[in-house]
Amino acid sequence: MTLAGTSIAPPDLLRLVAVPVFAWVAVRDIKTRRVSSGVWIPLAGLGGLLLVWDGWRAWNAGGFVWTHEFLLPAAISLGFVVPIAYLFWWFGGFGGADAKALMVIALLFPTLPTYAVGSWTFPVAPTPIGSLSFTILTNAVVVGVALPMVLAIRNAAAGRIAPVMVVGWPIPWDRVPTAHGTLLETPTGLTRSGLDLDALRMYLRWRGLSLAEIREYSDQYRDPSTLPEQPNPPTDGAVTAEVRGDGGRVEVAEDAASALEDAERDETPSYEDPWGAETFLADIDGSAYGTKPDELRNGLEVLTEAETVWISPGTPFLVPVFVGMVIALVYGDLLIGTVL
Repeated sequence: MTLAGTSIAPPDLLRLVAVPVFAWVAVRDIKTRRVSSGVWIPLAGLGGLLLVWDGWRAWNAGGFVWTHEFLLPAAISLGFVVPIAYLFWWFGGFGGADAKALMVIALLFPTLPTYAVGSWTFPVAPTPIGSLSFTILTNAVVVGVALPMVLAIRNAAAGRIAPVMVVGWPIPWDRVPTAHGTLLETPTGLTRSGLDLDALRMYLRWRGLSLAEIREYSDQYRDPSTLPEQPNPPTDGAVTAEVRGDGGRVEVAEDAASALEDAERDETPSYEDPWGAETFLADIDGSAYGTKPDELRNGLEVLTEAETVWISPGTPFLVPVFVGMVIALVYGDLLIGTVL
């Protein structure tokens, strides 16, 4: 919001602090899928102060500035963007960090800032709604929708043609322990909703095993009687989590002979709880990202046999949010700007 010609209002200059912070958050989301809640507190505080500052300046200007350049856009930002972020988080459409980011953006960009650089004024195509937070949200959605098309083109160019080519790509099995996303395969074929790889890491850490060990001794570890008496902390599945390696490992050498005999007879033992999936999910404190026992079992069956698996990295929504923010500040509204 500007109150005098093309001069840049001090609150709008301070809002630009959000750009490098959201750039860092987007990189963090790609690498770890984890963003500390502490990031949002100072930004929310800054947004609240700037909102009051803008309100005071608009009130003093009075008339059109107060009602149309501040009150209405701020009402849209706080009365629409904040609730929609909360509702999407509530129904599982957003992660907690995504919802907090949008709520912070609603506080930081409730109105339409204007930046004059030489003869240029940004954003070039400002939204008539007057709320930049709403523009950032719609831009982020447009960018998020475009990403699957980019992924499909990338897979097609590499000759990777599959029904899931718009949501994922294949990787070697030994990269799975450090990959983010979802396994797109089951023993019966490809799927759009497979095992969450964070949940897989939780299971492996709980058992005190690596994926390589699971693959090497799959016949033994499929038996729930090999579960550790004192499991390790499962962590939250983050790649960077500190993992305790003591306890939980089992000796399999004494079972190798019987397993080999079963294999030679082509006999597969039947267990009530293969891989101890139900036991694991019942034992951990909390939920493994909504993972069900059958999803864990199917994922383990695939990973013990396949050399290459399809995974979906998902779209860390903070990346489209950051891109949408930059586009909103420089160009404006992708939807309205391109139409008008």
